[in-house]
Amino acid sequence: MDLGISGRSAILMASSRGLGRACAESLAREGVNVVINGRNAPDVLRTCDELAGAYGIVATPVVGDATTPDVHDALLAACPQPDIVLLNGEGPPPTAFGDIDAAKWADTLHKTMVSPLLFVQRVIDGMQQRQFGRIVAISSAMVKSPNPLMSMSHGPRLGLTGVLKGLSKSVVAHNVTINTILPERFDTGRQQQMAQLAMSFKGISYEQARAEQVATIKAGRLGLPAEFGDTFAFVCSAQAGFMSGQSIQLDGGSYEGVF
Repeated sequence: MDLGISGRSAILMASSRGLGRACAESLAREGVNVVINGRNAPDVLRTCDELAGAYGIVATPVVGDATTPDVHDALLAACPQPDIVLLNGEGPPPTAFGDIDAAKWADTLHKTMVSPLLFVQRVIDGMQQRQFGRIVAISSAMVKSPNPLMSMSHGPRLGLTGVLKGLSKSVVAHNVTINTILPERFDTGRQQQMAQLAMSFKGISYEQARAEQVATIKAGRLGLPAEFGDTFAFVCSAQAGFMSGQSIQLDGGSYEGVF
């Protein structure tokens, strides 16, 4: 299936590894030129080289923390008129509610909610003028199923989801869609990190920690990054212009609710 986006350009935050990298690869396969971002220069440069070599697209590196104004400037200098934007970033560690002080709240609110919205402000008018835009945020399944140890994750992400939902209504008539993807337990470095934390908290082995992760997923396995990337690519496609303001659950059928 041709997604109708060959030759378009994308800015992909936090895309040198994990789910962001999977999104970049799925777009590159469709012929989209990509700006790859991450804080580790070797990872960013390697991803650019691999995607450009494999798919013949232009892959431009931007190294740095995408929650900062300087990196926002660098991303837009690399791609002044993006057709596609991926809002992504590292999630906070599990933290008991009583241990979250004002400084931690301020930090996670800026990184997870405020900074992405400031970037959207800088690209949304141009997308509307050009009559094409796809903005997708990687969020978390915990937006619908909050966990008391993850308040710093789902709290700001609920705020981001709400603002993006409201904005989606005012731009979709210009063929600009805004959607959020809610992943749960994809087999990336993040889940390896969470397994290490479980080992420390519970005194269990790495194998036991991974088995506990799998047991939380109705599909009986962790998700594959490529499955996430291909879903993202479809949401960015020409065919997806009627799908906007959605929170798309990718969790192996694990969500217990109806809506």
